[in-house]
Amino acid sequence: MAEISKGTIFPAELVTEMFSQVKGKSSLAALSQQIPIVFTGTDIFTFSMDAEVNLVGENEANSEGGAKVVPVKMMPVKIEYGARVSEEFMTASEEKQIEILQAFNEGFAKKVGRGLDIMAMHGLNPRTGAASELITQHFDKGSQTVTYTAADPDANIEAAVAAIGDYDMTGIAMAKTMSADMAKLTNGKDGPKKYPELAWGGQPNAINGVAASVNTTVSFGSTTKDVAIIGDFANCFKWGYSKQIPVEVIPYGDPDNTGKDLKGQGQVYLRAQAYIGWGILDDKAFARLVTA
Repeated sequence: MAEISKGTIFPAELVTEMFSQVKGKSSLAALSQQIPIVFTGTDIFTFSMDAEVNLVGENEANSEGGAKVVPVKMMPVKIEYGARVSEEFMTASEEKQIEILQAFNEGFAKKVGRGLDIMAMHGLNPRTGAASELITQHFDKGSQTVTYTAADPDANIEAAVAAIGDYDMTGIAMAKTMSADMAKLTNGKDGPKKYPELAWGGQPNAINGVAASVNTTVSFGSTTKDVAIIGDFANCFKWGYSKQIPVEVIPYGDPDNTGKDLKGQGQVYLRAQAYIGWGILDDKAFARLVTA
């Protein structure tokens, strides 16, 4: 783990500069709804009526349509981020300490956003890139797939929309490779750009009236083939925190298991933790565009 020395922790504007360079956002958070969840997990009950309504004439008998209630468990997982800083942090003015902790917290929040995507999309530990047994549901596990063709992404999206059937397409999360492919499309051989909002790495919030998010998290992972996830994010994906993000200042020991004692190194440790959970209410509401 990289260490932060006194020279880079002061003055405060250097900290602001450092954390302004922390990259990260969540496409899933942008496309879906956040709900409160408890530490022990939250059950979301999906209520479905598979039959249509029945037309009943006068004096005719009613018939059963049927209903099914299925619970989806949103079990929060713990994520953390820590960094060693010079012990001069402890003797800095309260104002500078608050500035540093605020910057650290903001940077961590961005990493949480990326982490939500990587875990819920691919079932991976964001730091190691390896599959995690702690993650029981993610898009790569059960959602439908459509083979992606770089020359015709529009046709691929239409095929994905057809695959989700009666569900609405309320959003699309796409990798930058697909965004670049769509930016090349024109209306006719020498016509204007079909998606000018995607040119030059554009980050539109909507495309063709559908909520959109371009993010490297969609294709994160050495074996991931995803270039886009489309579906009913507004109704069939939920996420949330079980509590606010705490930032802890640890002055002793070896909290990051590096074998280096903090006191011996003249350092303290900043650690932020969060409990975050999500639920995919129906895999059939989503389809992924994947490379062959």
